[in-house]
Amino acid sequence: MVKKVILAVAAFSLFSCQGDKMQKSPDVLEPLPPKSIQLNGYLDNYIENSIEHWNKGVIPYEQLVDFFRKGRPQFALGEMWGKAVRSACMFYRYTQDEELKAIIDETVKDLLSTQRENGSISCVEIENQPEESEPWERKYVMLGLEDYYDWVNPSPLVLDALKKQADNIISIIGHAPKTEIVDIGWSATNIGHEPCHIESSTLLEPFMRLYKMTGEQRYLDFAAYIVEMGGTKHYNVFELALKNVEPYKMAGHYPKAYEMLSLFEGLAEYYRVTEDPTIKQTLLNFYENVRKKEITIIGNGGADQPYHPQVMGEAWGNTAFEQTNPNITRMMETCVGVTWMKFCSQMLRLTGDPSMVDEIEKYVYNGLIGAMSPTGDSFSYVNLLNGPKVNGQGWGWKFGDLHVTCCNLNGPMGLAYIPFVAVMKAADGPVVNLYNAGTVAMKSPENKDLKLQLATDFPQSGNVQIIVNPSETEKFNLKLRIPEWSENTVIKVNGETLGKVSPGTYFDILREWNVDDKVEIAFDMKCRIIDAPKGSNPAGHNFQALKWGPIVLARDENLDPDYNKPIRVVADANGLVNIQKVQPSLPGTCLEFTVPTTDGEIRMSDYATIDGWHGSSVCTWLPLK
Repeated sequence: MVKKVILAVAAFSLFSCQGDKMQKSPDVLEPLPPKSIQLNGYLDNYIENSIEHWNKGVIPYEQLVDFFRKGRPQFALGEMWGKAVRSACMFYRYTQDEELKAIIDETVKDLLSTQRENGSISCVEIENQPEESEPWERKYVMLGLEDYYDWVNPSPLVLDALKKQADNIISIIGHAPKTEIVDIGWSATNIGHEPCHIESSTLLEPFMRLYKMTGEQRYLDFAAYIVEMGGTKHYNVFELALKNVEPYKMAGHYPKAYEMLSLFEGLAEYYRVTEDPTIKQTLLNFYENVRKKEITIIGNGGADQPYHPQVMGEAWGNTAFEQTNPNITRMMETCVGVTWMKFCSQMLRLTGDPSMVDEIEKYVYNGLIGAMSPTGDSFSYVNLLNGPKVNGQGWGWKFGDLHVTCCNLNGPMGLAYIPFVAVMKAADGPVVNLYNAGTVAMKSPENKDLKLQLATDFPQSGNVQIIVNPSETEKFNLKLRIPEWSENTVIKVNGETLGKVSPGTYFDILREWNVDDKVEIAFDMKCRIIDAPKGSNPAGHNFQALKWGPIVLARDENLDPDYNKPIRVVADANGLVNIQKVQPSLPGTCLEFTVPTTDGEIRMSDYATIDGWHGSSVCTWLPLK
């Protein structure tokens, strides 16, 4: 077992703080202000469906607040309020929907009425604080209130409640005689192992956000204490990330993917203040190792086999290589995919690396939409690539007939992040990351009004048109993300074809822009065959999968009773498959294709919109004949 090492600043300077002086953010890219973008069509349909039927629909806000007023019947239920409110606030940032705002205002007022005399907003009586799941629950209370303060209403009452909550946490958690943060929690002990307690250390993110709101040193000091303690009881996960240890080995028997990503989200916020290069390298190493070793073909990760079956599919498991392992029964928790998406957005802002958007796009168009119910009021807890696509069973609580889980609370947050990253800005101009139809109203580098209009039927095709409308002629740079899957992209401005375009980069168009300048993009939406990764189980090696652009295809049991029979797809020497798009056979399916095999044509659909909510299965990794 790796013992915790309290590392000297000279060796690993994560503990450095910058005093009381607030620093300018080192971000390379910035999100646009609220209401700057309005998506249309494909992705916006999912966003509006979730807002109407979940955040403005069935969420039992009053009962979630009652956990703080009356106590909770099960551990960690105090997380639910903050998760529900976070996505509602981010949706409001996008829509400025007054009906949604009224709902949020009311539930925030209700929650603040439960603040105890010691400053805590907690499901636990004062005499029993801190209790095992309390830090995790309080983290989500703080995040919910912080998103409300940032995006809905910067009320002094909310900021005061946040400070009282944080000050109470500082008063009971810390070095002796207080309770050490790695000595409080439930993780790993809940499956009969020695404690891990990684979830408690995820308080790092809300404390850093509160520090940036207030500039008050004690909040930065507490964040530095969390980093100093290393994140878990027995393993310093920051040190291990810096050493490029694989994620599934980073916390011993309990490398819980969701909580680890959440912790590193907090570390990104810590870096924004400290600007310590060692922290940045730690973040980059963690990102690269998760991306290359854990993320599956649909953009999510984690599985129950072969390394950590006791964690029920919610731990890192070298999943990028094990994803075809037939022994897997649970994998790719929605909480993991959404938090990976959020971590990628943090890293995108810090680095400007377009690979982070490739990861976001992969998850959005496959795993995220693939976990959402057609009715918009639920998300699957876990998803399989082969077998029953949807499984809603997991941690949560029933409110009458409504089963609320951590995952159907987190799923909407993934949707709310789509407009947050779709179009951003750099110092020299706008940055287009995701290609969905929509309009953008922003400021140019010279602080003049600038509008962009995106017209596309993506992902039905790879054709995109962008009309650039500056209020006055101005020279600036338009950055276009060129997806890693588009090998031969063609870009024109006002009919003139521009130079060589490389996949996996940003293409810069620096020029004088005039009203109604037209940019045309043709992405390379070919179908490519992908061989199975070589994981630990040879029984998972003899499979192939198909991707059309960024879209993962699968066989649908609803459509084809032979959906999981061995076949051999016909591909050319370059691994390209001549598929033909056809009218979808089933309602709700976005894309359907005929696919040539050695035994004739089969039908395959996009994984995301196959309806698995009535017990049917899919086959994404095709067994070879």
